[in-house]
Amino acid sequence: MKKLPKSIGPYSAYRRNGNFLVTSGQLPINPETNQIEAATVYEQVLQCLSNIEAIVSNEGFQFEDVMKLTVYLTDFSKFSEVNQAFEEKLAAPYPARTAIEISKLPMDALVEIEALVMGGN
Repeated sequence: MKKLPKSIGPYSAYRRNGNFLVTSGQLPINPETNQIEAATVYEQVLQCLSNIEAIVSNEGFQFEDVMKLTVYLTDFSKFSEVNQAFEEKLAAPYPARTAIEISKLPMDALVEIEALVMGGN
């Protein structure tokens, strides 16, 4: 089992019901230190996606089973960094995606990503 970051409040990192899994928003927290260490949006997106991949894998799904990602971003001018990280980490057919600019995220993160997953065991 891959290590997951600790939740920063009274909520579950994810919930599963049969072949459906939904994650809470995943901050770019390093699961080894439970701190945000990545400095750029690009690096933070990669960490968020790694955290989602760990959840997906731990529950017996494949990363390709991710159907939709919702991205919360504090600065939309950095959206190209999101695309760069997605192109590096994901493969076609890509998940559907919604991106939303918001004023602030917990722990002063620059990005948070949540996932909807279907398939698996």
